[in-house]
Amino acid sequence: MPPSRLQPVLVGIVTALVGFSSSFAVVLRGLTAAGANEAQAASGLMAASIAMGVAGIVLSLWLRQPVSSAWSTPGAALMAATGPVLGGWPGAVGAFLIAAGLLVLAALVKPFGRAVGAIPTTLASAMLAGVIFGLCLAPVHAFIEAPAATALVFCVWLAALRWKRLYATPLAAVAAALVIAARGASLDLSQIAPAPMLVWPEFSFAAFVGLALPLFIVTMASQNLPGIAVLKTFGFTPPTSITIGVTGAMGALAAPFGSHAINLSAITAAMCASPEAAPEPERRWIASATCGCVYIVLGAGAGLATKLAATAPLLVQAVAGLALLGALGGALAQAVSKPEERDAALVTFLVAASGTSFYGIGGAFWGLVAGGIVLVVTRAGLWPPRP
Repeated sequence: MPPSRLQPVLVGIVTALVGFSSSFAVVLRGLTAAGANEAQAASGLMAASIAMGVAGIVLSLWLRQPVSSAWSTPGAALMAATGPVLGGWPGAVGAFLIAAGLLVLAALVKPFGRAVGAIPTTLASAMLAGVIFGLCLAPVHAFIEAPAATALVFCVWLAALRWKRLYATPLAAVAAALVIAARGASLDLSQIAPAPMLVWPEFSFAAFVGLALPLFIVTMASQNLPGIAVLKTFGFTPPTSITIGVTGAMGALAAPFGSHAINLSAITAAMCASPEAAPEPERRWIASATCGCVYIVLGAGAGLATKLAATAPLLVQAVAGLALLGALGGALAQAVSKPEERDAALVTFLVAASGTSFYGIGGAFWGLVAGGIVLVVTRAGLWPPRP
């Protein structure tokens, strides 16, 4: 096969490897924080990887555009900050199903989608920043507990960051895996492929408000909308209803097995849509379809990733914190980008970052509520008092 024909395939393989390795630690931490045990977390990681792979393949073949899908990394960070919900792991699975249903609803019902789009970007970004903030402190905590191992991982990350930012977290993850192996951790290779674990969901109002609704908002604001914007910058205009609807439907199918949310890719979307994938725009869908195929293969080995995370949780959490630094910086910059909404955004950030929980509802929701109240009052001219 000529190199030009092989190019989109190679780009698709690299995209999947980067996408999986740069965020699987965040996803595992979110799943375990929501109440999953090791086997359930492995099932969830596998289900999410396979679901986003299938979604990417379906959309690429259907639309003949480089539409790649991903799991919601900000959503996983939200879960890690929120912690267990009412009903434990079955309650969390119920929230995953509701969030997926809301994504499908946003795709099918245009007024609902417009209502979601009316949420100020500054507040949504501030909520995301508040959720991520605590997770980004993990490298500091890990350095205190295991300075030598953490310093090695950080040095690899920093060197890769200087070379090429996109590969910084994957290489840090590889370094962490090598450190764990060097410590003599026993890994049963027969458990690489996890067993799918079907969970009967439980539904509650607290889980809906505390996890499902913030998960839906974060996924729409920080994944789907930027994903569509990235595709448009390269001249592709996929139908929003189809792309969000397909990812939401795949998320609903995978949720009973522990998958939290499936959405359009935002971070790695440019890799498949750019000229690096193929000089001819009409051939770039091959890259996203290949990426989907590799995601399915990686999902089959989710058990190994889960074992590594369970063997050295602090080190894996440090990698997750490093992976989220870019998202934290972008969210903070967006949150304070409008001076007239800055006070409301800061209130949202502080409440969300506090981890405060009232009536079983996490700080992410209350941050939006508090910030919304401040925004309404300041827009009405009631505060601060006019001179």
